[in-house]
Amino acid sequence: MNNKLINLCLAASLSVASLPTVAKISEAEAARLGGDELTPLGAERAGNAAGTIPAWTGGLKELPAGYSVGDRLVDPFPDDEPLFVISSDNVADYAEQLSPGQIAMFKRYPDTYRMRVFPSRRSARLPENEYALIKKSAVTTELAEGGNGLVNFSAGVPFPIPTEGVEVIWNHITRYRNETGLSRRYTQIPVQANGNFAPVLFEDESIPASRLPDNEYPNRLFVFLQRVLAPARLEGDVLLVHENIDQVKEPRKAWVYNAGQRRVRLAPNIAYDGPGTASDGLRTADDLDMFNGAPDRYDWTLVGKKEIYIPYNSYDLRRGDLSYKDIVQPGHMNPDYLRYELHRVWVVESKLKDGARHIYARRTFYVDEDSWQISVIDHYDGRGELWKMKEGHNMMHYQVAVPWLAAESLHDLVSGRYVVIGLDNEESGYQYDFDYEGSFGDFTPSALRRAGRR
Repeated sequence: MNNKLINLCLAASLSVASLPTVAKISEAEAARLGGDELTPLGAERAGNAAGTIPAWTGGLKELPAGYSVGDRLVDPFPDDEPLFVISSDNVADYAEQLSPGQIAMFKRYPDTYRMRVFPSRRSARLPENEYALIKKSAVTTELAEGGNGLVNFSAGVPFPIPTEGVEVIWNHITRYRNETGLSRRYTQIPVQANGNFAPVLFEDESIPASRLPDNEYPNRLFVFLQRVLAPARLEGDVLLVHENIDQVKEPRKAWVYNAGQRRVRLAPNIAYDGPGTASDGLRTADDLDMFNGAPDRYDWTLVGKKEIYIPYNSYDLRRGDLSYKDIVQPGHMNPDYLRYELHRVWVVESKLKDGARHIYARRTFYVDEDSWQISVIDHYDGRGELWKMKEGHNMMHYQVAVPWLAAESLHDLVSGRYVVIGLDNEESGYQYDFDYEGSFGDFTPSALRRAGRR
């Protein structure tokens, strides 16, 4: 298993438990990757007929002016101006390019919510060696029998030419993030309906199980450690996750250390619709990273492709001259710092299986074709009513060729509360370490107490 699979962040177990083994693609199909028709990741290379989506020309390759290695990322498109602004007054004119959840935001906040739409910049790219791995792996990778794992895979995009909805979700979960491990510091900010908020500061590290000696745990995918640095009432609490590939056969292993009690305990509820850590009940465990975890409670359907406005090149959300109060407002983030672009997305429907339990009965996923990142999700409750809308604000870490999210925001359309994950504006400097290697000795239950005191 290639060590690039660190990015199987929260559950390469994504697949449908009832599916039989899915056939790999042919050599002839794989030959299309990187050709005139498809990009190396399987996106359509050409722009759209209207000229509103450009052709992909390799993504953002040059470091922008004003950027120095180790500093905060700067906007590579500082001269771009909005093409137009969508508001509650004209949202009907753009309804075909919006998700139902996005449209609902205009209805919920008619006086303050708007979308600034910019020229579409297909900035996503990966290192050249990863493209070669994707092409090679595409002809060998298949879903394991029962759909709870991957067989013969070695790249971050196992299904660049997907035929099943769950394959698209796999591509999001396994998307490339770097070649070793990762450490980062960021906030999670639950926001009340009146705009009041109290940031929770996290620091987390993860390393791939492929670095385990002698393949000691063949069903292990990665290990993940998250500690709370602030506020004081939560400081020192630590979450440890050992992520497994087949989580039906062997559920995710999780432990928590409570600094107040000085006690380590198993945490089996860190999965599915268990409450998300320190989120004030605003997200579930599988909401993190847009979606993570075992998919066995849902049936997955690949609807097809669609052009919609999604958050993209969201560098303003990471500016060091902004405070959280500048960005976080009642109901939604400040539209002055959000950028939307028209992009093609894969649309995947997930419906809760008969007899299965989850607070979301249905979710519709909109997945960016150029990065395989989930960019928008509409969540429905047990009555079939639209309940929540989530957006992933895409950006490129161009210095390491890693597409990721500047932040993710999840909006409760009923209560008016929301949560933002990923902002680091009030932290000093660049908060991501893509060269982190770590030690597996720091990812054991016995090490949790030490992690909480760092």
